[in-house]
Amino acid sequence: MTDKVIENNQVTVMGEVVSNFSYSHEIYGEGFYMVDIKCTRLSDSFDIIPVMVSERLLDVTASYVGMLLCVNGQFRSYNRHEERKNRLVLSVFAREVKFIEEMEESSKTNQIYLDGYICKEPVYRKTPLGREIADLLLAVNRPYGKSDYIPCICWGRNARYAEHFKVGERCAIWGRIQSREYMKKLDEEHVEKRVAFEVSVSKLELLDEAQVQESIV
Repeated sequence: MTDKVIENNQVTVMGEVVSNFSYSHEIYGEGFYMVDIKCTRLSDSFDIIPVMVSERLLDVTASYVGMLLCVNGQFRSYNRHEERKNRLVLSVFAREVKFIEEMEESSKTNQIYLDGYICKEPVYRKTPLGREIADLLLAVNRPYGKSDYIPCICWGRNARYAEHFKVGERCAIWGRIQSREYMKKLDEEHVEKRVAFEVSVSKLELLDEAQVQESIV
């Protein structure tokens, strides 16, 4: 049962470690730590992806800055309460980590597959340059009745397709995790640079009940 659920949220990121570990939290005596991985894009830009690692997977007291790491896991969310409201915090939860010697040209350094449910009306818009965009919020089930809420962004014909999705429909998404800087206005005088994380969608499809039953059988 648990394995079935895990299949609906699969992430692989590969890249350079660009931070030391910082303590996040502890559950049942197991400590979890955050580290940042720099994933390069085809366009020569890059994404900085936060990864949560158990102290049982790696020596979190050591520094791995500059080394190349491959992480397999899940994209997870939790609500952090701040400034009188909740903020969605996203990170890759590592299930397996391994150091690699070099990045192969053909290797996919950042890929994600999600199978979840549309939990908010899609927002379709056009940029000033006429590029079509649709924002989706996908609820992806986890064991023990939990869910992760993953913001996804679609482009072009995918955006036109996703615009008509209904809340509650089941959707499969393939893409990559991207980081995006933005300025948050704190009050009339102060702004703060923040980073948002979302899934940039390369392919998506609605799953009808017949497909869902097929995948279970």
